[in-house]
Amino acid sequence: MGKEKKKYESGAATAYISRSQALRKLQLSLADFRRLCIIKGIYPHEPRHKKTVGKGSTAPKTYYYLKDIQFLLHEPIVNKFRDFKSFLRKIKRACDKGDDERAERLRQNKPKYKLDHIVKERYPTFIDAIRDMDDCLSMAFLFSTFPKSRKTHVELINRCKIQTVEFMHYIISSKSLRKVFISIKGVYYQAEVMGQIITWVAPHKYAYDHPTDVDYKIMSTFVEFYTTMLGFINYRLYTSLSLHYPPKLELPGSIDTSIGEKEMCSEQDALTEKLAALTQTLQMMGDAPDDPQPDEFPAILSDDPDLIEKAKVEQENMKKFQQLFKGLKFFLNREVPRECLTFIIRSFGGVVSWEKSLAVGSTYSEDDETITHHIVDRPSMSNQYLSRFYIQPQWVFDSVNAHRLLPVEEYFIGADLPPHLSPFVEETEGVYAPPEQLGVETTDSGIDNAESSDEEEDVEQDEEDGEEGESEEGEDEEDEEFGDEDEDDDEEEEDEIKERLGKRKLEEDKSSAKKRMSVEAGQMESVDVEKRLKKQTDEERKLAEMMIPKKNKRLYNKIVYKKKKMAQEAKILTEKRADYDKKQRKSKRKQKAE
Repeated sequence: MGKEKKKYESGAATAYISRSQALRKLQLSLADFRRLCIIKGIYPHEPRHKKTVGKGSTAPKTYYYLKDIQFLLHEPIVNKFRDFKSFLRKIKRACDKGDDERAERLRQNKPKYKLDHIVKERYPTFIDAIRDMDDCLSMAFLFSTFPKSRKTHVELINRCKIQTVEFMHYIISSKSLRKVFISIKGVYYQAEVMGQIITWVAPHKYAYDHPTDVDYKIMSTFVEFYTTMLGFINYRLYTSLSLHYPPKLELPGSIDTSIGEKEMCSEQDALTEKLAALTQTLQMMGDAPDDPQPDEFPAILSDDPDLIEKAKVEQENMKKFQQLFKGLKFFLNREVPRECLTFIIRSFGGVVSWEKSLAVGSTYSEDDETITHHIVDRPSMSNQYLSRFYIQPQWVFDSVNAHRLLPVEEYFIGADLPPHLSPFVEETEGVYAPPEQLGVETTDSGIDNAESSDEEEDVEQDEEDGEEGESEEGEDEEDEEFGDEDEDDDEEEEDEIKERLGKRKLEEDKSSAKKRMSVEAGQMESVDVEKRLKKQTDEERKLAEMMIPKKNKRLYNKIVYKKKKMAQEAKILTEKRADYDKKQRKSKRKQKAE
């Protein structure tokens, strides 16, 4: 017979370990254990059967997988934590004894550790690291805006500033930016890096006090790991574009060192500020590579010619979108957010500058006649140039999200701005979408609608003119007939009229025969690829609905019912919005009449 199994010695009871047990096993303090778990990416787990795991106890506890804790036993950083504790004891003893020489020697030999091996462990491939960049970038941009204080180390803040600027320079060089959105929390960005979509938020630049209900030690531990990870990623991204790392400016001789000459900052600081301005291009390693040409046959998983054609069109549209602001010259007024606008405009091929006294990095002055757009965020300006548009900053964001240059009339100084809608909201069937969200489609089709309406009016006018001409001809023929009846005796005139009619008929028959026999130049049949693909997907969906098994039909009907309900709610909201717009129009007419 087999050995009898005892209770709580197998299964879930042995797969988990409590936090207090883990601390005793690792011989670490709670602060060091938290720090180690954050760096290694180990998190607590909630067991299904707490009573079994707690061996009959239901007291609230934090549990970890036993395998994760055993994995931490072999981590070299644990020894560094212990060395640091002994270092603190030694330096305290030296300071208490007044041995300054020994204390200084201990400070110089302070134990340090690196996180390079942990980054390689957590992310075996480069794509894995890029996929996990969302939180990394958000935390790095947040810490780069922190002021100097006791809660945050200056070295960590400076490292975050440098690495975020390096990443923004890569996005500008590769033209990877796709979406932007301003919110209360900050500016949301979305970029496509190595085929992966990355979304992060950069907080607004304003003075604030540190909140008191936040644990800055835990945040600093996260940022400590993220800065190491971001350093690896930046190096790999720069080498993929043949750029120098650390980055170097393409025109180092044009750097304005007037600040350094006044001994307000060193030359290195001036170079760093010039790099952070984002107005200059980076230096390449060797010759700059040519612009890659679009593939003749894009790499897709289907041999369908429609899909290949669609992929080619999308590739061409993306290339045009990446050069959205190419040829445009912007000048930023001192009250607008400088860093985010410079980053967006430069990412789409534009050129930016500002006042020389405002910050380092100005490339041209305000009186430059080649400036096309002057971005202002104030109700009025005294001195204006006729050769440029004076617009509000929202025009830049909305143009990027619309994938085209929007008309500037709605964004002039003092104008009521249109709503700034989020580009991250995906339009699904049956969900309410405000008219402003569909504004891009309506404006695109507005030209075609106007042209078609004009054509219809012309056609109607031609038809009316034709009817009038036919009626006049009919009246003339009736007059001739009556004239013939009254003048029956005049046979010569009758013969002449018949000859004329016969000749006219023969000419009309010849012209109609020529028209039938004429050969016109052939035209290419215009095939709408999107309509064809939509029709194909609709047919596939109908076929899939027919093939749903009977046991899953009830669930499908629930989903369909929910969609119909959402469509009804969307219909009600559209009707309410239409009534609201109607009332607004009436009120405006009344105000104009008054």
